[in-house]
Amino acid sequence: MTTIADPRRATLYRMVMDKHVCPYGLKAKDLLQRQGYTVDDRWLTTREETDAFKVENGVKTTPQTFIGGERIGGYDDVRRHFGKAVADPKATTYKPVAALFAVTALMALAASHAAYGTPFTLRAGEWFIGFSMTVLALLKLQNIESFATMFLNYDLLAKRWVRYSYIYPFAEGLAGVLMIAGVLTWLSAPVALFIGTVGAVSVFKAVYLDKRELKCACVGGSSNVPLGFLSLTENLMMIVMAVWMAVSPAALTIGH
Repeated sequence: MTTIADPRRATLYRMVMDKHVCPYGLKAKDLLQRQGYTVDDRWLTTREETDAFKVENGVKTTPQTFIGGERIGGYDDVRRHFGKAVADPKATTYKPVAALFAVTALMALAASHAAYGTPFTLRAGEWFIGFSMTVLALLKLQNIESFATMFLNYDLLAKRWVRYSYIYPFAEGLAGVLMIAGVLTWLSAPVALFIGTVGAVSVFKAVYLDKRELKCACVGGSSNVPLGFLSLTENLMMIVMAVWMAVSPAALTIGH
């Protein structure tokens, strides 16, 4: 292996083929350059060349980075070398739900500004809940089987009637769309109130009474969001919106 003495130079071996360019190789090159390194970019252009490189260097994966003649490793290893965090794919996190609520809040403010000339209206608050419900339903529907499996871990009604775990995303999405449109309140309010109440009771029992540590199905069945406060928030928002529409029939027309 040819080494380079300059400590501000790095040698990167990565797969660059006609039908495949390794994304981690691109990320490793970008990270090295952002850290001020000149990259000696070595392409592995065939499967045979890649396999031979792995055998020669005793590694199982590419890309591989060398700095000052020392093998640093793959992309995650390069991040560690520079003291950067490496995400744990199994770690629980609230980030997906927090990001979703942030984006739907901005969407609601934008829609309010487009409709009324100001982002800060009562309708913006209503749209925020409607947008949130609709996007949450969309995430669940991306893989409804995975969602249903995770949902059955804690939802009280779904445990008694499995089909409810498949109905839930459609009901949530329908109620959200009707709330955004401000129509058929007689349908959207009861649906939101029902699924929100069942969900809130289920989450409260599982987390705060039974003290179970579960993952929430709120953003889909493949998420690592822990079942807890934000999960409860999703259901409480639906309850609040349903009650608001029920006690204030003219609410959805305010601002027009």
